[in-house]
Amino acid sequence: MKCRHCEKQLKHVFIDLGFAPPSNAYLTLNDLNLPEKFYPLKIKVCSNCWLVQTEDYAQADELFNSDYAYFSSTSTGWLAHAANYAQTMINQLGLTRSSHVIEVASNDGYLLKNFLAAGIPCLGIEPTASTAAAAERLGIPVLREFFSEALGNRIAADGKQADLIAGNNVFAHVPDINDFTRGLKAILKSGGTITLEFPHLMRLVEHVQFDTVYHEHFSYLSLYTVSRVFESVGLRLLDVEQLSTHGGSLRVFGCHEDDARATTLAVNALLAEEKQRGLQNVDTYNSFQARANQVKDDLLAFLIEQKRRGKKVAAYGAAAKGNTLLNYAGVKPDLLSFICDAALSKQGKFMPGSHIPILTPQAMQKCRPDFVVILPWNLADEIVKSNAFIREWGGKFVTAIPALHVF
Repeated sequence: MKCRHCEKQLKHVFIDLGFAPPSNAYLTLNDLNLPEKFYPLKIKVCSNCWLVQTEDYAQADELFNSDYAYFSSTSTGWLAHAANYAQTMINQLGLTRSSHVIEVASNDGYLLKNFLAAGIPCLGIEPTASTAAAAERLGIPVLREFFSEALGNRIAADGKQADLIAGNNVFAHVPDINDFTRGLKAILKSGGTITLEFPHLMRLVEHVQFDTVYHEHFSYLSLYTVSRVFESVGLRLLDVEQLSTHGGSLRVFGCHEDDARATTLAVNALLAEEKQRGLQNVDTYNSFQARANQVKDDLLAFLIEQKRRGKKVAAYGAAAKGNTLLNYAGVKPDLLSFICDAALSKQGKFMPGSHIPILTPQAMQKCRPDFVVILPWNLADEIVKSNAFIREWGGKFVTAIPALHVF
């Protein structure tokens, strides 16, 4: 296989998680009687441009179909993050009613509704019918298509280029990162700004966040690699912010290469830190599998021990990262009886691969588990706060990453 960005031959494996179904392919009761598709989940690293990437087995339209179940508005923390971003950008860029904002992968309108409320014209691009419909109900115009260079050229030809392009947790999800980035350049006005947020590879390695690996994430990104991708199409990194979201993310600011604004010192500082931490050294990637295996083994040992002790263990958050962890560890309902989730679209369904039932949050009160494993550990504070009542019967919370923690 050749690198998606620079087309050099890929020789090094970052992590091999065996076989898994698409992480958002939640199952109905009827689905349990049907065959289930599993794909290899092997991640490689390019020793030329250092793009960490999946091997291609599943097609994007199989991963992000009309039943795609991730709605951004489910998380109150993420809604607050989006509202704060919108206000900051309006102020920082001086956006007005004559400006235009485009969000690529606009999901259910969680972000653009803030610009709409401020009277700033906006456009969402979202291929998933279920989330696009939710955004349209808020009054947000949505193009129901996968973003590409061809679509970008069409939008530009229609005179709808953007002063601000937002892309939150989409850059890692695109199979053709070069085509996608050329599309961003096409829809960016002269003097305009691109912001992209994505999990930072440096934090993934540091905190053993292998559960963020799944088929829907085609790429795992460092600032260095993003700078190379941008430069290859005539864009330039302008600034970077390090965020706490998703266990450690970057918000990169991009512009046309001839933009008058200077690149900030923060960009060069983080590029230097990445190099110092070994993100351009193949040994860093070769040692990751053993660290992930330790996390998996510790969780499995804990669940088996609780079963032997007759304890009840449930989980909270039917997140994609939970599916990666549970399927790699081989966890089934005998070890983890159910998972609670606030998303209506997931309730009453079953986790792909593990077939663990997904129930409403109220099930926690009824079943009174001794331990609750928090699968989306990035939302642990929010989940602990909303489920603090488990302390009433002596219940404890558990996180598995970066190491097993019972509290």
